[in-house]
Amino acid sequence: MIRTSELERTSWSCCIFTPTGADHNPSEVIHKQFVNWYNFKDLIMSDQIKFIVEKLNKEPFKKNYNLITFDSLEPMQLLQVLNDVLAEIDPKQVVDIREEMPDQTAKRMLSLLGILKYKPPGNATDMSTFRQGLVIGSKPVIHPVLHWLLQRTNELKKRAYLARFLIKLEVPAEFLQDETVADTNKQYEELMEGFKTLHKECEQLKTSGFSTAEIRRDISAMEEEKDQLIKRVERLKKRVETVQNHQRMLKIARQLRVEKEREEFLAQQKQEQKNQLFHAVQRLQRVQNQLKSMRHAAADAKPESLMKRLEEEIKFNSYMVSEKFPKELDNKKKEMHFLQKVVSEPAMGHSDLLELEAKINEVNTQINQLIEKKMMRNEPIEGKLSLYRQQASIISRKKEAKAEELQEAKEKLSNLEREVSMKATQTREFDGTEVLKGDEFKRYVSKLRSKSTVFKKKHQIIAEFKAEFGLLQRTEELLKQRHENIQHQLQTVEDKKGISGYSYTQEELERVSALKSEVDEVKGRTLDGMSEMVKKLNSLVAEKKSALAPIIKELRQLRQKCQELTQECEEKKTQYDSCAAGLESNRSKLEQEVRGLREECLQEESRYHYTNCMIKNLEVQLRRATDEMKAYVSSDQQEKRKAIREQYTKNIAEQENLGKKLREKQKTVRESHGPNMKQAKMWRDFEQLMECKKQCFLKQQSQTSIGQVIQEGGEDRLIL
Repeated sequence: MIRTSELERTSWSCCIFTPTGADHNPSEVIHKQFVNWYNFKDLIMSDQIKFIVEKLNKEPFKKNYNLITFDSLEPMQLLQVLNDVLAEIDPKQVVDIREEMPDQTAKRMLSLLGILKYKPPGNATDMSTFRQGLVIGSKPVIHPVLHWLLQRTNELKKRAYLARFLIKLEVPAEFLQDETVADTNKQYEELMEGFKTLHKECEQLKTSGFSTAEIRRDISAMEEEKDQLIKRVERLKKRVETVQNHQRMLKIARQLRVEKEREEFLAQQKQEQKNQLFHAVQRLQRVQNQLKSMRHAAADAKPESLMKRLEEEIKFNSYMVSEKFPKELDNKKKEMHFLQKVVSEPAMGHSDLLELEAKINEVNTQINQLIEKKMMRNEPIEGKLSLYRQQASIISRKKEAKAEELQEAKEKLSNLEREVSMKATQTREFDGTEVLKGDEFKRYVSKLRSKSTVFKKKHQIIAEFKAEFGLLQRTEELLKQRHENIQHQLQTVEDKKGISGYSYTQEELERVSALKSEVDEVKGRTLDGMSEMVKKLNSLVAEKKSALAPIIKELRQLRQKCQELTQECEEKKTQYDSCAAGLESNRSKLEQEVRGLREECLQEESRYHYTNCMIKNLEVQLRRATDEMKAYVSSDQQEKRKAIREQYTKNIAEQENLGKKLREKQKTVRESHGPNMKQAKMWRDFEQLMECKKQCFLKQQSQTSIGQVIQEGGEDRLIL
């Protein structure tokens, strides 16, 4: 709920900026506006929270919340709920936020929401408030995110899965100059494209309707057919081995098959050449039609229509040059001047900001007073002028908006024309044909429809023939199996009677003697049986068609109803979208007002806390000053010694004594500086002289290796 001070401030701002007449009370209007707004906001928020609680109580979350417990969650608990929902979408997000820093949590969640393409409402300032609200676990920020995530969980799971493989790593250009890095990057891009194609194929297979059970059944049936074919081939090989010159016959059969394949290949080439010729003829006709249309357009072009177009373009360009562009240029110059002024000024401190805020508040109060005076006067002439001014400003804004829309439409038109030309060039490069337009495209579509109907009929006939062929093949297999069973029974009977092989030898003799007559008889029988089976199957197919006819009629009626219902659904959907857009715009305006009022409330609270801190500092300083006065006035010597004044006086006396001693020492140093410097110079000269003597002694000693020893009075002396 909103605070009383904030409500008073909002009502004050509304009574300032809401025009009031003689028949309306401003307080009643403001009260109605606030009641309507809060009812609307509570309705939206309650529906949103109901949806969130319902989704969280279901699989896979199972939170067991109700509206009260969910609304009373603390910020950390709300952030944990949001993290659980994100972890359900992306398993990498399974983290306990109590063991993670708030900045890291916000960064992780923002990166995932950016991948999922979540767009928070508002502009750049709202983005900063969105980040702050996500860090502190604010309900107005997290509730819409939860509502958005829970609405489309399956779609977002798929997007998060694809993001792991399709988010491209940005490699700097200087690194791509290396051959190995460039090759690996190229391989990475190729693998990404391959993943895209494989994922599309996988999705198509999932949506194609094929099931694994059906595929396994088909595979098992094909394996059985393969085994039967292998057995049949072995049987035929055994039969062929008994025939003379079977190798030569096999060679002739291979050559026949090769020639048939070659004949099919040549027929395909012939058909391709016919198609190319047909396309060339169509291209020629298309070019001729384009030439006719261009000539017709040039003949029908009138100077009046051309003049009208030129006048419209001149008006638009003059408006852009004389009105819109100068305004934009002035605004840009003002912004640049203001920014230069801000950059040239020194950095501002907290005190400067407080002064500016005080000035802004004074100016706002003056503006409010002037608006109140103007509203109290209620001059009708100024009211009429204000109405005209408002109308003029609205018209000018509409004019600017339409000009911008026209400019954007022209840019889109130019871009689309460029794309059309590029696509046309690409089609010419790939196929050699041009894109059809207008009546030619309609004719082409009608031809395709007629061909598609013919194709469907032919395809239906082929399907019927295939079905008949399958039935006949199945009957043939059954008859062969019966024959094999009879042969097996006959062999067993021959084995029992002791005349095994008799039937085979008899068959061989009969086959050699009367092969042709028997084959003809067998063919006649099989053909009669097949014809009977075909008649029966045709009768069954006719019965099934007659049974399916009323069902097909009902299906057509249901399809018409379905089309009508889809049209109604689309109309209702458009109405709903327009209503939702209007409500969304109203909601955004109300949210902006609430945001501004909250910012004012936060500013007032910060100012209140700052003044409280200043008061506390002043109280501490005042307390220290009173304690100092008590200690200074009291007669007790110990308390006087504890006083700050006494301590400072003692320190000052000590520093003065130390300064006197240092000045005396400085005086003695100045007096003895000259003699001491002279003595130091004499000592340095003496050191140089001794060093010189030492060098001379060393040189002399190196020249004369043997010296003279003179004994005087029992002492040895070396003379150099």
